[in-house]
Amino acid sequence: MSLMSKLLMSTVAATATLSANAQPDTKTLLNYVKTSVVKNPQVKVKGVTIIESKTLKALPGWTVLLTTMDLEYNKKEIHAPETMFIKDGLVTGHLVNLKTGLDYRNEIKPTLKDSYYNDEHLLFGNKNAAHKVVIFSDPQCPFCQDVVPKIFTAAKENPTKIAVYYYHLPLLRIHPVSGVLTRIMHVAQHEGKTDVVEKIYSLKINAKETDMTKILAAVKSHTGYSVSAAKVNDAAVKKALKADEAAAGKMMVSGTPTIYIDGTWDKKRDGYKKLVK
Repeated sequence: MSLMSKLLMSTVAATATLSANAQPDTKTLLNYVKTSVVKNPQVKVKGVTIIESKTLKALPGWTVLLTTMDLEYNKKEIHAPETMFIKDGLVTGHLVNLKTGLDYRNEIKPTLKDSYYNDEHLLFGNKNAAHKVVIFSDPQCPFCQDVVPKIFTAAKENPTKIAVYYYHLPLLRIHPVSGVLTRIMHVAQHEGKTDVVEKIYSLKINAKETDMTKILAAVKSHTGYSVSAAKVNDAAVKKALKADEAAAGKMMVSGTPTIYIDGTWDKKRDGYKKLVK
């Protein structure tokens, strides 16, 4: 069930207090989200957090607010990304170029903060490498399986040029098995067995599998890595995965793989190739 109603080329007056090119205050944004974005009455809107404000040459006069909506649904906290385009006291969730069909909502992501480059998430390459690549990924995602191992290889072969910082983002609704797999990957990485992280990308397993014993056996058979259920279920490991999920939310990451190069979103996911030429 969708937690928000997407606007389609609609422009909604945010408030009479907005003046031209002014950035609305939090109260105004909150009212906009409650009345025009979140349509599900079962979802409680608790707040709106502005991540970044941007302007684009292609959209003169418009201010783009990249935000996170703080929601509650079935007593669970949800942090959902929302992009807002603001101009002359008006706000909309989509701006579409009628000639090209380009929706600018799909072209913008926040600038990555330096705090994402930390030793805990450094997977391959040297932390002093010339370029930093941040990856948000699910090992069962077909697009991830195609792209991410290639970036791993590029970093291993060019450690002074590329440092890869890896964040787990299991898409549990699509790949329930990734809940356990990502925790295994986390444990393996922090034991210095980064090769296991890479090998799990080629693991063939039922995406719906949730039986811990079967998953651990499959990983051992495929990678040679043996780990206990107790380690994988450790509270600290689960906390680390939750932290990765929160880190993704703060960057409005909702799909995988999402890749950043030197702080900028790499939409085509192939920018790493230029770094090793």
